[in-house]
Amino acid sequence: MEMRDVPSLRDRLADALSGHTADYLEIRVEETDATTLTYRGRSLEEAGRTSNLGGCVRACVKGGWGFVSFNSLEGLRAKVDLAVRQARLVGRETTTLAPVEPHVDFIIPTLVRDPLTVSLEDKKRLMDEYVEAAWAQSSRIQTTNAGYGDARRKVTFINSEGSYLEQSRCRVSARVVVLARDGGNVQQSRAVFSSTSDYDAIVGRHAEVGAAASRAVALLDAAPAPGGEFTVICDPALAGVFAHEAFGHLSEGDNVYENERLRDIMVLGKRFGRPLLNIADGGVVGGQPGTFRYDDEGTPTQRTDLIREGVLVGRLHSRETAGKMGEAATGNARAQSYRHAPLVRMTNTFIGAGDSSFDEMVAATPLGIFCRDWYGGQTTHEQFSFGCAEAWMIRDGKLAEPLRGTTLSGNLFTTLENIDMIGNDLVWAEGGGTCGKGGQSAPVGQGSPYIRIQNALLGGK
Repeated sequence: MEMRDVPSLRDRLADALSGHTADYLEIRVEETDATTLTYRGRSLEEAGRTSNLGGCVRACVKGGWGFVSFNSLEGLRAKVDLAVRQARLVGRETTTLAPVEPHVDFIIPTLVRDPLTVSLEDKKRLMDEYVEAAWAQSSRIQTTNAGYGDARRKVTFINSEGSYLEQSRCRVSARVVVLARDGGNVQQSRAVFSSTSDYDAIVGRHAEVGAAASRAVALLDAAPAPGGEFTVICDPALAGVFAHEAFGHLSEGDNVYENERLRDIMVLGKRFGRPLLNIADGGVVGGQPGTFRYDDEGTPTQRTDLIREGVLVGRLHSRETAGKMGEAATGNARAQSYRHAPLVRMTNTFIGAGDSSFDEMVAATPLGIFCRDWYGGQTTHEQFSFGCAEAWMIRDGKLAEPLRGTTLSGNLFTTLENIDMIGNDLVWAEGGGTCGKGGQSAPVGQGSPYIRIQNALLGGK
């Protein structure tokens, strides 16, 4: 009997792309294995393992895009043809994509201990211990919310320009949120751990979970925060989320291109802060949730300076936004999964280190407030508001009484101008975060040193 070679995935994808009339074509195939554990209070509410295989086709004709997702590799040519026909229906202009050199690459993560080799029973045992470590701290703990997750995602990408990429990524995370209550006074704190390379990075963190529970209880006895304008020192966690939420989204090329008012504000070369201020984004930062070699359009990631020495010098792009704005692609096109088309997204956003220590900032502040961590917030264009997880008054250059119910808010551009001291200790937030945009979410990293802001608006009693 004659034996026939089975075509490789690469050959099947290349064959599916051939022979179509379009300005640009790409196929993305994803294989995902994941584990989740979800707790409410002391009870395990959900435990599961999932494996998914799926993909999508994008086609561009005269500036119009067609998108088709699928869960089977059968009939790929027909799926490409459908995406091309969709693109023809909406294409009315010239296709303008920033040029990107084709790449052929295979990226396999180096794992110290692969979370997929750890049994579900061991993962549950670890999370059970963390939940009990929180409850053991005080009778004033009202409840806990905890979760574990791990995932390995392999993305195979091919386009009509000659790129072929196989890229795998891994992530494991654990979180415990603790709520304490005294009558109508409810306070919370959290412990979050994660790694992109080692399951053991989240093991043995019982003391940190207990400390989070103790912080929530201690906040019950803290004084209500005063309201008004203060000199404020933000810790790296709060400053990092400020850089991401308040400034990072305004630097995304699609937001700028589609908003005429924002284009008038976010003009390259415009000064937004003092010479000590530097803000950047980059998928090349090692070990962070937003770290990867190529984005979901096959563009290599890089460090992109957004503000350099107080001046706006760059923004984040997909190939399309870069082409339309006459700038270079930056590797910031990201999709939540194969069911979604890529959007312009941040990767790992951070404020660059300065030359002050935290102690120097406090000593140089006669009256102010020190804010640590955050637990929620919102931004509307340049207006922002973040809840501070913990805070302390600063009196005569020293930390004084603890505060609760503190909210940092204001105008982004005024706040950037008022940053007058930056620490020499850039710290990445463990666990990073998950950023939502356009109905999609994506893991991101956030980092910063301590920063001091003059005339910051604090909400309190």
